Amino acid sequence: MPNTWVISDTHFRHEAILTFKDYAGKPPREGFDNADHMDQHMMDMWNETVKPEDTIYHLGDVLFGHDKLDWMQANFKKLPGKKYLVLGNHDNPKFMAMFFKQIMLWKDFSDLGLLLSHTPLHQSTLAESHRFGDNPILNVHGHIHSNPSPEGPYKCVCVEQINYTPVNLDSLREGVM
Repeated sequence: MPNTWVISDTHFRHEAILTFKDYAGKPPREGFDNADHMDQHMMDMWNETVKPEDTIYHLGDVLFGHDKLDWMQANFKKLPGKKYLVLGNHDNPKFMAMFFKQIMLWKDFSDLGLLLSHTPLHQSTLAESHRFGDNPILNVHGHIHSNPSPEGPYKCVCVEQINYTPVNLDSLREGVM
């Protein structure tokens, strides 16, 4: 049976991200020699987790750096799964369109109690019961890398917080992540 997965902020090809610091001054992506090493690790984790018949939602900020088209054609298309993009602040929708089945601003899974977005949404948005029904909503998001999510119904799936491995949507739904 196919599974549905989420991942965010891979920043493939982004050499400089290896030198960034989080709010506490700690580098969030330690242990990688360079962007190629980081990219290969994330691709290995994706390949070990996602099957060709599965669906995966990438919650934005897919890649940076030079030779983007060449890199995406050589690497991203080899990653298994039916890929959907929730647009991140560094993604170009025209460029990304050829690599994803669909691009959206958010994905409403309110029937499952989940709302996928790139950035954490304001609590007033999550509280609008007429928009998402009566069920409590968990905002599954990216964008903040290793920094903590806001207090409340939020779960960050940036690669730094999920061991660079896609997370199963059912585990988020069941709160067992």
